[in-house]
Amino acid sequence: MVSGDYPGEPVREDDLSYMRRALAAAEEAAGRGEVPVGALLVDGQGEILAVDGNRTIGAHDPSAHAEMMVLRRAAEVLQNHRLIGTTLYVTLEPCLMCVGAMIQARISRLVFGAADPKAGAVVSLYHLADDPRLNHRFPVTQGVLAPECGDILRRFFRARRS
Repeated sequence: MVSGDYPGEPVREDDLSYMRRALAAAEEAAGRGEVPVGALLVDGQGEILAVDGNRTIGAHDPSAHAEMMVLRRAAEVLQNHRLIGTTLYVTLEPCLMCVGAMIQARISRLVFGAADPKAGAVVSLYHLADDPRLNHRFPVTQGVLAPECGDILRRFFRARRS
């Protein structure tokens, strides 16, 4: 499930179940008319701190990506802007903005489903998660349930075009 030339981390046993929950959040986002991207953040013990999907359209907020929503909520839950020891699961490779927030939050690991060749900032266009020029780096596991994560996006955009 790890693909491409990025030296990604191996898939762990619980990655699939967490990614399925992120896919459910993506479906919920699609039901609201949002681009179907879902995310969740778990702490070091595997407890889910926050789950959400994209909300950019409904919130009239260009920063309301699923990852941003989850990072914000988890920071509130933990009462800390640092999310050390956490793993972020997201159905689509994060963009520049979201990876920047992950770096600032000091997440410990990222797991994503489908690559994003047009805006991905982890393996597609940039490699920010492991850029030695930045003050924080984190391991990445890519391609977890990638077919399912890509399919929900394809179905959504196909329906919008027709």
